[in-house]
Amino acid sequence: MSKELDKVATLAEVRTILDSLYPPELAEDWDRVGLICGDPAAPVRRILLALDPVQETVSEALTGQYDLLFTHHPLYLRGTSFVPVDDPKGKLIHQLISGGCALFNAHTNADVAQFGVAQALAEAVGLNDSEPLISSGNDTHPGLGRVGKLPQPIPFREFAQRVANALPAGPQGLLAGGELDAQVQTIAVSGGAGDSLLADARAAGADVFLTADLRHHPASEHLEGGRPFLLCGSHWATEVVWCELAQKALQERFQECGFNIEVVVSKAVTEPWVLWLPTGEGEQ
Repeated sequence: MSKELDKVATLAEVRTILDSLYPPELAEDWDRVGLICGDPAAPVRRILLALDPVQETVSEALTGQYDLLFTHHPLYLRGTSFVPVDDPKGKLIHQLISGGCALFNAHTNADVAQFGVAQALAEAVGLNDSEPLISSGNDTHPGLGRVGKLPQPIPFREFAQRVANALPAGPQGLLAGGELDAQVQTIAVSGGAGDSLLADARAAGADVFLTADLRHHPASEHLEGGRPFLLCGSHWATEVVWCELAQKALQERFQECGFNIEVVVSKAVTEPWVLWLPTGEGEQ
């Protein structure tokens, strides 16, 4: 029996739900996740979901009178001792506190979670029955990355185009490395920087590994050894697909608890790059 959505949640209650969906104990030791600023006793009626805690998303949250900005990336990954308003990050903290908007993040704990980045990316490119690339050993939250099969083999070129169509538009686009006419079926994915998972994707028997932020030497040396072929999107594009999956999971959990909370996905494109230009056109 569903509960009537008439309860106003506190930030503390919302934090408990966020921690159940994205347990902080699943985060890497070097990571910083959780409540960055905000009053646990404050009411939460509106939540804005975004990938990055930057000026554009903070301004969107304040202009839209949201009570919580929930991001994937942390504001302070390496900690800080000072938050002056003339510092870019300190300025955001001052704006959020003055505007009555809390800031919360789930980073590497959202990478491995059931409703996390890896699952969202796998679903976006058509892997509906996938398994973790690296298991977390947790029954509820599978682990890092995903690997699964397409319904039937297709040319690498065709799959690359499918991925390009599935990812949100951005200036970086999608890079492909490998034999474009070769048939592929087993696909591994991991949102964000994926250099460290190249060997795991190969060990999983993947034909293609989709990730981001691949550097020249690791990518080149990997491709010398054959499959998996590589698809390199932008960090933002391979991770922002998580926001809609998180939105759905949060709305379902809030409804179960009887909380009347609106969850909205930010439309901001927070890529650091704003323009892509082809090179070599001036050569004669």
